[in-house]
Amino acid sequence: MSRQLITFQLGDQYLGVDIMAIREIRAWSPATPLPNVPSHVRGVVNLRGVVLPVLDLRHRLGWGMTDPTARHVIIVVRIGEQLQGIIVDAVNDIVTVQTEDMQPLPDMGDTAAQQFLDGLATIDQRLILVLALDRLVERAAMADAA
Repeated sequence: MSRQLITFQLGDQYLGVDIMAIREIRAWSPATPLPNVPSHVRGVVNLRGVVLPVLDLRHRLGWGMTDPTARHVIIVVRIGEQLQGIIVDAVNDIVTVQTEDMQPLPDMGDTAAQQFLDGLATIDQRLILVLALDRLVERAAMADAA
């Protein structure tokens, strides 16, 4: 069995998201900040009448804050019943990964990034970190409730 991923970059890191979760890829547009939200929520944007929360994925993974420029991209994904935007540096391509080619994450303790990843895949000599979108938001909701 295989899985198709959209790959993208955060700095020098390559990540992938299941293609079925992607709704659209749009150019960067500034988000309107909201009060009292987690620091990785950059605000909201209007997507054809739908208010879309925008997450700073780099910050959510513990890799620092993104300083968005015109070259950044928002990937609109469906997580559960809600559309969310995630800020990335660049979108690369669509790849097909065979299930047997997916590697589990090595055990390195309870790191923030590890909580949000499904596994690793090697494509054309590049290591792709496969993002677990459901955990990206679930943990945010749990952290907010605490």
